[in-house]
Amino acid sequence: MYENRSNIVIGLGGNLLFQGSPTAATLRKAVGMLASRDVVIRGVSRFYATPCFPAGAGPDYVNAAVAASTSLSPRQMLERLHEVEAAFLRERVQRWGMRTLDADLLAFDQLVLPDLARYSQWRDLPATEQIRATPDELILPHPRLQDRAFALIPMADVAPDWVHPVLQKSVWSLCAALPEEERAAVRPI
Repeated sequence: MYENRSNIVIGLGGNLLFQGSPTAATLRKAVGMLASRDVVIRGVSRFYATPCFPAGAGPDYVNAAVAASTSLSPRQMLERLHEVEAAFLRERVQRWGMRTLDADLLAFDQLVLPDLARYSQWRDLPATEQIRATPDELILPHPRLQDRAFALIPMADVAPDWVHPVLQKSVWSLCAALPEEERAAVRPI
């Protein structure tokens, strides 16, 4: 039986050990947990070391991206990501705080959710508000994807031709628009 499948990109990251395992091992295990009949892994990026933000606030991160296809809806996929995070004891104590695993839905086909106006509101949120505000709905594509080298560089490994549905720029163009020092800080491991 044919199932309609959507192409998605997931960002993975973490900077805390899980049961003594290095962060890269946690990310590999998370990819394994994501793989199912509903989520077919199409590619996994290299793993990258990225500086903790703000600098000195904790250990550096390991980041990666996963390209997959899914028969799940965007909301169901987000729930699956939260289940995987919970399996690695992810605690949501502090926005942008240290974590064993962070799994973000970066892109879901060319969807803009919940709509262009709400997406734009979250994308354009001033930096001082970003740390305090948490959306109560799924925002796609990830509203700060275009600002984050630690997400874009791994994404370029697995979905280099994906075009942002609002900005109409490829992953490569978005990477090139970032400051050189931010791109250089994302190092393959």
